[in-house]
Amino acid sequence: MTATGAQFSATQQVSATPHYWQGEWVTDEEASLRLDALDRYAGEVLAAAPLRPLQVVRAGDRLATRLSTSDDPVRSRLAERLRSQEVPDAEAQSTLDGLAVALGREKLERKLVRELGGTDPARMARFDYDLTVFEAWAPVGLLAHVAPGNAPAAGALSVLEGLLSGNVNIVKASGGDALFTADLLAALADEDPSGEIARRIMVLRYSSARTDWLERMCGPADAVAAWGGEEALAGVAGVLRPGCRLVDWGPKLSFAYLTADAWSDAEVLSSVAADVCALDQQACSSPQVIYLDTAEESEVFAFARRFAAALDEVSARTRPRTPGDAEWAEITNTVLVTELESHLGLTGTHVAADLSWRVLADTRPALRASPLHRTVWVKPLPRKDISTYLRPMRRYLQTVGLGARRGDIAVLSRALVGAGVQRVTVAGAMLGSYDGEPHDGVYALQRYSRRVDVQLDERFAGDSCLDDLTGTGQLPAPDVPVTGKAGFGDLQEDLSRAEVFFRSGGTTGEPKLSAFSWADYDEHMHCGAEGLLAAGLDPRTDRTMNLFFGGQLYGGFVSFFSVLERLGAVQFPMAGQQNAHALVAKSIVDNRVDTLLGMPSYLLRLFAEAGPVLREYGGVRKIFYGGEHFSESQRRMLAEEFGVEVIRSAAYGSVDAGPLGYQCAQSAPGEHHLFTGVQTLEILDQELDRPVAAGEAGRLVFTSHTRRGQRLERYEIGDLGRWLDDECGCGRRTPRFTLLGRSGDVFRSGGHFLNYRRFVAVAGEAFDYSGEVQIVLDTDDTQESLTVRLEEGRVPEPEHAEEEFLRRYPELAITARRDRLVRLRVRPSPPEAFERTTASGKLVAVVDRRVTR
Repeated sequence: MTATGAQFSATQQVSATPHYWQGEWVTDEEASLRLDALDRYAGEVLAAAPLRPLQVVRAGDRLATRLSTSDDPVRSRLAERLRSQEVPDAEAQSTLDGLAVALGREKLERKLVRELGGTDPARMARFDYDLTVFEAWAPVGLLAHVAPGNAPAAGALSVLEGLLSGNVNIVKASGGDALFTADLLAALADEDPSGEIARRIMVLRYSSARTDWLERMCGPADAVAAWGGEEALAGVAGVLRPGCRLVDWGPKLSFAYLTADAWSDAEVLSSVAADVCALDQQACSSPQVIYLDTAEESEVFAFARRFAAALDEVSARTRPRTPGDAEWAEITNTVLVTELESHLGLTGTHVAADLSWRVLADTRPALRASPLHRTVWVKPLPRKDISTYLRPMRRYLQTVGLGARRGDIAVLSRALVGAGVQRVTVAGAMLGSYDGEPHDGVYALQRYSRRVDVQLDERFAGDSCLDDLTGTGQLPAPDVPVTGKAGFGDLQEDLSRAEVFFRSGGTTGEPKLSAFSWADYDEHMHCGAEGLLAAGLDPRTDRTMNLFFGGQLYGGFVSFFSVLERLGAVQFPMAGQQNAHALVAKSIVDNRVDTLLGMPSYLLRLFAEAGPVLREYGGVRKIFYGGEHFSESQRRMLAEEFGVEVIRSAAYGSVDAGPLGYQCAQSAPGEHHLFTGVQTLEILDQELDRPVAAGEAGRLVFTSHTRRGQRLERYEIGDLGRWLDDECGCGRRTPRFTLLGRSGDVFRSGGHFLNYRRFVAVAGEAFDYSGEVQIVLDTDDTQESLTVRLEEGRVPEPEHAEEEFLRRYPELAITARRDRLVRLRVRPSPPEAFERTTASGKLVAVVDRRVTR
């Protein structure tokens, strides 16, 4: 049964099929049969390709959108499930609103980064480029969840964390769960078209009295997450096999702590009362006790009276849930004993006329649990005695709502944490949280994971990630229209998370700003570091000089500064100096620099202007370039005249989309591996938005999966390319593609399409030219002109050069000689005559002046 079909069945056959198993709703009998083979089911899934966290993030975000829509059928059905569990409607709506927030992309991405260090924590990657050691977070395996009955969303959220950490998950929902947990997780699985999430979820609904099912569920588990009291946790621990990790989430106890300044403030009292009433103290972070920083009994009784009035006012705003018979018995017994002890001067009681709340004053400081349901103790605890009374209970302590002057906050916080408290917040915010907050002093994703490492030898010095050698596939592209460069502004509607802005060079149109968060920037620089390592830079030995241009919001120089920083490489951050080539060459020689990073046009000018110095030095062994390309003749010149051994792309990327691909030692010019960790690439037909046939050229369309500063989904980068289907000699199995030039390199002149790259190739083939080439298109009253600018002193006579272009480029000959639609000129020019972009200094390949006439 498909996930979609399973969702339909959930609404039609609740009583007949109370269990959800890997995308199917099954009967009691079927679930029992499958429990016997649970280990086999889990092993089959774990042996397959791992579940990528970004798949879970995407599904969660889609479900969050549905839960945020009041009339969506998924939200309506889940609300009905909660009402069937006697959850008050206001609380049910609040629960669904909270889930919509928790499942959102931003929340889940931040959770992954905070708890596991990144959005793809399962990558087996280098953490230190001086060592061939690879580390990753791996799932524990089969993760069982014993969900609590008093927190409807807890079980499902725990499974979500299990999915983010890559586990196969089986959860026990309580017998009183009206399929809320199962239906919520089925809805999450429905949002994943691959079916991989559904394969990793099993939800069983049964009573705790069915101990045989608990044993069969937990027996094969590698880890068990459980909620409950001491007795319940002991029961779970008793069925675990040796070596199984028990992740216990309880029991915990929280309290408010108020100094005299705070307890005399009516607003603080109202805030604490709100914490008591929220969820009727069912949360671990709900206050069960209010401690006062005093030893005076009279202050305890006086505060209890005042707080009772505040609680009565706040409690009247929301209807409390009705306690069960056992809960009423505990409340009644506690109040009765407290009333009896009041005759001894030890306690005092304040009970609402409608029995909706209770304030119990007690002069003894010892920590004591409340029977909940808006029942709170008031006790004295002078700050000097905090450790004495709280440290013995440290294993149960969770949250403190602290009410005090600013000068006391730091001192009291340190004292409370020292006594064993896990979490301190202000009064009135005890049930709140922040993105990435640890729970009970730990990160859930780490407790649901293992940290693993692989230690290898020098054969892997150029590899940054072992997963690239096993066949890393792409995430599917989202179902949204393709956006071209002209529509780039449409992708910047929400810049609320944008923190870093870079300006494009403007080679293909008007310069614009691209927005990144600092997390985007950091992630992209790590990708750049991995790509540069694969291309052949050795951070252990290479002495690099960064000659990219900087300033005017251009990202070239600063980005490669950061890339080299991530690699831990020796770097001389010189930056491109247009009129100081001698100075740059002297710095290269003086500092024994052997590796240069920069734009081809600038580097070629550097070697031309400072040729004698660099030729005599002969120490530049590697060049890593970006933004432009070297022709074959330029590569040959650098190798033969200057001894350069490696000339490779530092990275294929753009200011718009960040790092897109990287070269390896086996890559021919233009060939790249895809950065599958952050990008999905589609190669689409040049006219229609459909994939090209095998081997055909098409438009490169990228989706950046983790971009936060601005979303970039199905963005047409402006380049042409095709897929490479053969295996790469480097052993990496990531998708490969070759660049075929920018779509702007192809221009129409005289009714024919011509390609800038063909002019570069002809110049190299015809007269071994290794300088810069620029095409200038213009028009007069009679015809178009096509001027080929070449560097003066490095080419034959213009007439001879023109003949070579016409002889070797048939399409040009047709339009210029046969049809006489274009006048061809070759014009030797000084370097300063070539037009460049302002920000980056990049050569403008094709200058089209026809559009300005």
